[in-house]
Amino acid sequence: MLSAIPTHLIAGPLGAGKTSLLRALLAQKPAGERWAILINEFGLVGLDAALLSGTADDVSFAEVAGGCLCCVNGVPFQVGLNRLLRKARPDRLFIEPSGLGHPHELLGQLAGQPWHEVLALQPCVLVLDAAALAGGHGLPAYPEALLVRTGLLVLNKCEHLTEPRRALLADRLPALPIAWVRHGELALERLPGIACRAVERSPSLPAVGAGPLPLASLWLDLAQPICQHQVQDEGWSIGWRWHPSQRFDLARVQGWLAGLGWRRAKLVMRGHDHWQSANALEGEALHWRATEWRKDSRLELIFARPQDVAALERELAGCRIVAAGP
Repeated sequence: MLSAIPTHLIAGPLGAGKTSLLRALLAQKPAGERWAILINEFGLVGLDAALLSGTADDVSFAEVAGGCLCCVNGVPFQVGLNRLLRKARPDRLFIEPSGLGHPHELLGQLAGQPWHEVLALQPCVLVLDAAALAGGHGLPAYPEALLVRTGLLVLNKCEHLTEPRRALLADRLPALPIAWVRHGELALERLPGIACRAVERSPSLPAVGAGPLPLASLWLDLAQPICQHQVQDEGWSIGWRWHPSQRFDLARVQGWLAGLGWRRAKLVMRGHDHWQSANALEGEALHWRATEWRKDSRLELIFARPQDVAALERELAGCRIVAAGP
C-alpha cells in the first residue's frame, strides 16, 4: 500500500455544488490511477455515492452517514477511512464533508495520528454558490483555521453573473485564488496539489475496529421501504431505501416534492422503464439525469424541523407504480 497519499478535502455549504465538482473531477481521472472518495452526509441514507455511480473506473466509494465526520467521537470516520484505504489502495483520496459539518476540525484529525504518515493533506478546496452570494446571501462563517489551509475558492453556478458582478463578489471574499465554474466543472489541473504523488512505502494503518453497524439492507417486505430519520442541531432528515423491484411515477414524485418545504432533496429512483437521479436545494426544481445505479431506490430530505413521518411515508408510497392484478 502507498503512503503520503495526496488527500483533497472538498468543503462547502449545503447545496454549493461539492458533488457536482467531484463528478467533474472523476470525469477527468487519469487512466490507471486509483481514486478513493469518502463521503459524509447529514442524513442516515447515503446518496452521494449513488449519484456519482458509474462516473469513472478504478474509483472506490465509502460513506459515513448520520452527521458531521468530526462530531461523532471520530469512530465512524476512523473506521470508514481505514476500511476504504485498505480496500482501494488509492493513488489519490478525496473527502467530502457534510455541508452542515465542521471541515476545519476534520482537517485537524487528518493531520494527527494515525494518519499523518498515511495521508498528505493538500490545500482545501472550498466550494461556494456564486449565484446565492451575489443575490445577497451571506458568506459562510468559516473560521480562519480553515481559510489558511484553503488553496482554491470554487465559485460555482456563476453562469448568469456579469464580469462587474463577479468583481464585486470577489471583493467580499477572502484573498484566495478563485475559479469561476458552472455545474462544478473545474479543470483537473486547477485542483491544488494535483501534481503530488503518493510514495511507495508501507504505512502503519490502525487495526480495523468493529465500527458502527451497517445500515439495514434487507427487506422483509419488498413493497415496504427501509426508513430512517434523525434530528440534530442543524436540522431534521429523513431517508428511504426501496427494493430495486419497486418502480415510481417520477413525475408524481416531482409534484409531491414540490409541495414540501425541504432544505435539500437528493434521490435516485427507478421509474417506469429507466433509473434517474436528482439533487436540488430549497426553492430549486428537480433536474433529472440518467444514472447507472441499480442497487435500490433512495430518497433523502433535509428539513429545518421534524415532519410527520407517517404522512410522508404514505404520500411517497402513493407515487409507486403498482402492478395491475390478474
